[in-house]
Amino acid sequence: MRLLQLGFLVVLASGLSAILIYITGVSNFNSVHQLSHEDVEALESLQINFQKCVSANGLGLQAVMGNDYCQVTIKFPPETVPKWRDPNTGELERLSFEFNICEAVATWEQVRNSTTILTKEFIDALPNGWEDYAWRRINKGIQLNNCKNRTLCMEKLSLVLPETPPYFPKQFNRCAVIGNSGDLLKTKFGKEIDGYDAVVRENGAPIQNYTKYVGKKSTFRLLNRGSAKALDKVVELDETRKEALIVKTTIHDIMNKMIREGPINNPVYLMLGASFGSAAKGTGLKALEFALSMCEFVDMYGFTVDPGYKEWTRYFSESRKGHTPLHGRAYYQMMECLGLIKIHSPMRADPNRVVQSVPSGSTIGAARVASEKLLSMC
Repeated sequence: MRLLQLGFLVVLASGLSAILIYITGVSNFNSVHQLSHEDVEALESLQINFQKCVSANGLGLQAVMGNDYCQVTIKFPPETVPKWRDPNTGELERLSFEFNICEAVATWEQVRNSTTILTKEFIDALPNGWEDYAWRRINKGIQLNNCKNRTLCMEKLSLVLPETPPYFPKQFNRCAVIGNSGDLLKTKFGKEIDGYDAVVRENGAPIQNYTKYVGKKSTFRLLNRGSAKALDKVVELDETRKEALIVKTTIHDIMNKMIREGPINNPVYLMLGASFGSAAKGTGLKALEFALSMCEFVDMYGFTVDPGYKEWTRYFSESRKGHTPLHGRAYYQMMECLGLIKIHSPMRADPNRVVQSVPSGSTIGAARVASEKLLSMC
């Protein structure tokens, strides 16, 4: 079993995973007919419940199934006005997005049973792990020329590389992932957020002066490279100085210097994450991935998921560009209707809100088994 888990992690880490949520055409007629009757029933049940769930909870979104049991198109109402333009083509964001719920179910199940923290144990298990994989991680974002063997690589990673995973699947019961959307200022979720077993925050999002909106509890903080280069400033955001800092990618020489000279006493780890394509990209999706890898239940706050947005904003700064709110909203609604997360937002502010028609755990489990069989046939 351990070898199987390590094998899966190798695929995740190397970016060569064959399971991508946004690849179309995974299933075909012949593959479906190689499944058992029970498998087909499981996929049909998932499909029916998923459509009902999106209709009941999506605030206007609709799920239209494709020609097989996997492909689904999530559509926005025709009166929706897109605001984001592709920086390369200048085209406005679409009002419909295609997903593959078979791959989503299979991939997220793997995430929920794996660690997302890079460890010495993991690198040791890889063929030429130190000379090849570790070297690439250290070089990401900068060209270095002095880490070409195990000893030097270990030295550079020693401050952020535990021997074994520090967290394990379902270690926490209820977790909250807090995004940075300006929507947080519309509803006072702070007290509610502080009631979770663990709270995951992102990058340089402040807590002070915003506690009635975002709470004050902070267990983990997921950092992109820019935030990791300012670790000395990030640690000041949490008064307890106990946040575990989870770094997506960074320039290690700069970060190591800050940890040593700061000194920075917070736990600092590197994230080992899956690849989900480029749809709901960014730190938000990685924060959800991290939470799902170690929490039984995951709730999300502070993501721009309600209809009628005019522009993407942070709760602590001016408007910014570069995000795709419609695509992200559709993606997160898919996650909710696969039973992965629960969305909290100004239009879904009731803490006792029940996600209607979400597929049962047994339905999801049976559909996952069928999905994995179907994917292996392609």
